[in-house]
Amino acid sequence: MVGRSKAASRGADEAVIIKKYANRRLYNTASSSYITLEDLAKMVRENVEFQVLDAKTGDDITHSILTQIIMDEEASGGHQMLPVSFLRQLIGMYGNSMQALIPSYLEASMANFRDNQSKIREAFEKGISATPFAAIHETNMAMMRAAADVFLPGMGKARDKSASADTRDEIAELREQMAAMQKKLDELSK
Repeated sequence: MVGRSKAASRGADEAVIIKKYANRRLYNTASSSYITLEDLAKMVRENVEFQVLDAKTGDDITHSILTQIIMDEEASGGHQMLPVSFLRQLIGMYGNSMQALIPSYLEASMANFRDNQSKIREAFEKGISATPFAAIHETNMAMMRAAADVFLPGMGKARDKSASADTRDEIAELREQMAAMQKKLDELSK
């Protein structure tokens, strides 16, 4: 399998090509060896860029392979990361008029989480209630609830037009709170 040294020597735009054959075997063209889904999961954790191509058609099947890795991780018997309620809401978004917004929203949320991961971990170790992270947590939860209400109308309580205006006001207020908390995080990191 490709190690960090080979990955570091490749340009940022070059990805390791993995070919998937009809017999379900995965072939790493960089190391000239067959690999497993576990090897691909390890490559993801090591930030090794790769692209999975169907060996016969040349189609990019990276998305379906990554989804398969997530399914295997969820089914492995360890701790599940994706709550059932999240999965239900995600499935409910397919075919919804807001479906196109979800990928960028989830990407931005995950990027923000990763950027603040060490700070969040430290706050939990110290006890979150005595830190500014308690407010961040509350705001994140409120944002998720507001996003779910916006993206999945009808899944929550029925609302009239005035409640919709209240929701917009709440979202604006949450954005202001997030900006203030980001400023606090920036100050804490200095």
